[in-house]
Amino acid sequence: MVTGATSPLLTAPIGPTIIRLAAPNMISMLVTMATLMAEAWYVGQLGTEALAGLALGFPMMMLVMMLSAGSFGGTITGAVARLLGAGDREGAEVLAIHAVLMMLLLAGLCSAIFLVGGREIYSLLGGRGPVLEQALAYSNVLFAGCVSLWLTNALAAIVRATGHMSVAAKCLLTGSLLQVFVAGGLVFGWGPLPGMGIAGAAAGIIFGNAIAAVLLLNFLVNRCVELRLRMTSLRFEAAPIVKLLKLGSLAAVNPISTTATVMVITGFVAHLGVDVLAGYGIGARLELLLVPMIFGFGTAATALVGVHFGANAIERGYLAGWTAAIYSAVLCGFVGGAVALFPGLWANLFTQAETVRDACRSYLQIVGPFYAFYGVSLCLYFASQGAGRVLWPVIASVLRVVVIVMGCIAVAREPGATAAQFFWVIAAALAAQGLMTGAAIRLGAWRVGLAP
Repeated sequence: MVTGATSPLLTAPIGPTIIRLAAPNMISMLVTMATLMAEAWYVGQLGTEALAGLALGFPMMMLVMMLSAGSFGGTITGAVARLLGAGDREGAEVLAIHAVLMMLLLAGLCSAIFLVGGREIYSLLGGRGPVLEQALAYSNVLFAGCVSLWLTNALAAIVRATGHMSVAAKCLLTGSLLQVFVAGGLVFGWGPLPGMGIAGAAAGIIFGNAIAAVLLLNFLVNRCVELRLRMTSLRFEAAPIVKLLKLGSLAAVNPISTTATVMVITGFVAHLGVDVLAGYGIGARLELLLVPMIFGFGTAATALVGVHFGANAIERGYLAGWTAAIYSAVLCGFVGGAVALFPGLWANLFTQAETVRDACRSYLQIVGPFYAFYGVSLCLYFASQGAGRVLWPVIASVLRVVVIVMGCIAVAREPGATAAQFFWVIAAALAAQGLMTGAAIRLGAWRVGLAP
């Protein structure tokens, strides 16, 4: 039996261990995003209406991914890692099977909401006529089978808690690579596969995640040394599910806040014209590409902080969390600094329109240097899931929304408001979130409730 006392994570050098744990997750997430971009290209070949329908349905899919992999998935990783760190293998196995049950329940709730209310939801988002029908064709297939997304991320979270990051990454990579080919076949009707149009892209997501779930389940049932996922561990109790739901629901405020900031900024910037909006969109896309890098360091921090807090090695747990955050800040700061100095490297990739490039360059020159704050705040959010204390990172994410809303309103009231002024608001919001998250944890947010 592997206990917290013998876990290699408790004695391995922190810096190299973070790199070793982070790298597979970064690669896996980058491939996942490349897969989603490929599917968007497939749908784009179907015409403007299909692409517009995807624009409505895709954010809902991304929100489900952020909730299942980040909010609730991170909560599961942290909780299981703490029990393993404490040497409680039996407790970890019981919690793991309850976590899977919780995610299946959430999948059912998610399906019900969008299958019953999808038409109303997409209508509120502006879907009309053929575009609305395309969005529903995508959404109905996706949410009819979204249990595969929730199950995959539940199982991956448990695997990460044991420290086997490369196993989780390989399973997800396999699913993503198969997803690319299956989605293309189902969108266009390659070979014996039926041509489903936009619905084929959603079916590809379900298929890829189902394959990953089977591989992850096989590892947890038959090969994992640290714990085994088995029905004999199921002594159904409401308490573990309720506890995970409370922590996960609080953590869910973070991705919801992120989505809200994008919607608010888009609404204000849109008034400056199509070119400015397009330039902002291209610039903001770089922030999206930073997420896999931060996610890699963040999930490593979740597991490391969790196992150390479970073993009552609090100081070393703090060191692990801060080390991951520093790595994340350096990487994001380097990328942000590079595009701030040479914005054309990014802006010129996506458009030939000089007015759009100007807006994008302005965004990168102003916001790029502040990406380091984003790296700190998001990485420490994941690390806080390992500590089981996400309140202050969540409050910081809400602060970002408040700064964005108040700042954009103030700028909009000024005569002759410029895009650069809105971009400075975005930069200030990133700084506020990063500083509040870091300060709260530095001042003891992770020590709340610990024995003196």
